[in-house]
Amino acid sequence: MEAPGGGAGPMPTTPSHASIADSDDFDLSRLLNHRPRINVERQRSFDDRSLGDLHLSAMDSRGGYMDSYESMYSPGGGLRSLTGTPASSTRLSFEPQLLVAEAWEALRRSLVCFRGEPLGTIAAVDSSSDEVLNYDQVFVRDFVPSALAFLMNGEPDIVKNFLLKTLLLQGWEKRIDRFKLGEGAMPASFKVLKDPKRGVDTLAADFGESAIGRVAPADSGFWWIILLRAYTKSTGDLTLAETPECQKGIRLIMNQCLAEGFDTFPTLLCADGCCMIDRRMGVYGYPIEIQALFFMSLRCALLLLKPVAEGNSGKDDDIMERIVTRLHALSYHMRSYFWLDFQQLNVIYRFKTEEYSHTAVNKFNVIPESIPDWLFDFMPSRGGYFVGNVSPARMDFRWFALGNCVAILASLATPEQAGAIMDLIEERWEDLIGEMPLKICYPTIEGHEWQNVTGCDPKNTRWSYHNGGSWPVLIWLLTAACIKTGRLKIARRAIDLAEARLGKDGWPEYYDGKLGRYVGKQARKHQTWSIAGYLVAKMMLEDPSHLGMISLEEDKAMNPVLKRSASWTV
Repeated sequence: MEAPGGGAGPMPTTPSHASIADSDDFDLSRLLNHRPRINVERQRSFDDRSLGDLHLSAMDSRGGYMDSYESMYSPGGGLRSLTGTPASSTRLSFEPQLLVAEAWEALRRSLVCFRGEPLGTIAAVDSSSDEVLNYDQVFVRDFVPSALAFLMNGEPDIVKNFLLKTLLLQGWEKRIDRFKLGEGAMPASFKVLKDPKRGVDTLAADFGESAIGRVAPADSGFWWIILLRAYTKSTGDLTLAETPECQKGIRLIMNQCLAEGFDTFPTLLCADGCCMIDRRMGVYGYPIEIQALFFMSLRCALLLLKPVAEGNSGKDDDIMERIVTRLHALSYHMRSYFWLDFQQLNVIYRFKTEEYSHTAVNKFNVIPESIPDWLFDFMPSRGGYFVGNVSPARMDFRWFALGNCVAILASLATPEQAGAIMDLIEERWEDLIGEMPLKICYPTIEGHEWQNVTGCDPKNTRWSYHNGGSWPVLIWLLTAACIKTGRLKIARRAIDLAEARLGKDGWPEYYDGKLGRYVGKQARKHQTWSIAGYLVAKMMLEDPSHLGMISLEEDKAMNPVLKRSASWTV
């Protein structure tokens, strides 16, 4: 990696179990203290229209699609009150309620500092549990809602520190046993180790070598790029993303994902447990969560990368062209083969098998008898969703909330598909929302299927944890998707449900039961991303311009010519 001073210099490699107390820190103070350079033209982030005008032009009463969020400036929350909670806006008269104040206090308790600077938030601050495990670490994916909350509240330095430190960790040599991980791999988590005798803070990172099942996180790099773009969008600061360190970090992630192999599909092949669902749950192959995050990170990378200067061409000089090519292939593949609505279900139900030649209709040789019985009753006449997984002779028909919400935010879903996803949530409210938003997946797996798929996992029993459990953190993604599609009633109703329980129950990690009525049997209390997810949802609903941080406009050039049922119509 290029040295922070601008000259060429190798990035020191350190085993992933070691610390960085003495390693080159990119001169963190230099980057943090550097005044941001704001390029309004490139960001397209300022808009003189009022929020009221936005509502009138971008939303209709039934669910008009908001297509102007990308051009809106996300101001970062403006003024803050003395207690650290967002101050009232003269435009929106946002008055923090007791629960919001409690949430901010809890979020700040989870902050962890490195050498006197706030660096991130630990997974949970649960004093009632004697087993710490890795809940005292800063997880990349877990920190995203916390980062968004701080950005919306006008506190970007915490996010900047996090982005720089995780970028530094990317440069470490990463080994599991005798195998070396790719250069672009980002850690799943890291821990701040404090030595009171020496007065030194050090970092210890986990790239999967300590994780349950020893699976490297496929999503960490994607979330890092998405968060870098959110920081840039929120602050208008291009300086961070344009540093040689960040540019190289983005390219390393992209090169690792775009490497050529034996793939016949543009989707990414992944191991089970490589994302938010980090235990064995049958999501190996091409899970929707990873594909949606991959798509969004590709689009964000395209916005953040600078063209290679003339005379400096090399193996990376075609990276932007490779990204564009992959985006077109990936959008077509996902919209064509992962999308399921009533009409497409009927088509699959009538599939012929063992077709040979390029004219085959059943291209993945999906056996109609593999369609689960529950799906025929679950699929409404209006509505649809991206299925969980598609690979040769296998289609996972389960609903996964994170992947479908990210598909909407990244505009992987067309406006019609996005509206159909929201239709499905409304039609199947009791199944997907219940009494506590939001089901991470639906339905549960049980019996012999549970034994075979999970390996008899005692944590992923029926309607628990990742096996049909309800995760409050997902409410921020649902709210963002609702704002983008103009379905604010869904978001308000879901937030009302969460507010009735979360504070009283001590901000649990997840809820169990078919309706999400019970605090999860192994759920940690004061789970940070449950707290942050609620705050982000509240702030976005109060000021929808924040949506611009984490949404991308539809790219018309990537729209395939597809024919689907009337359920696409909103």
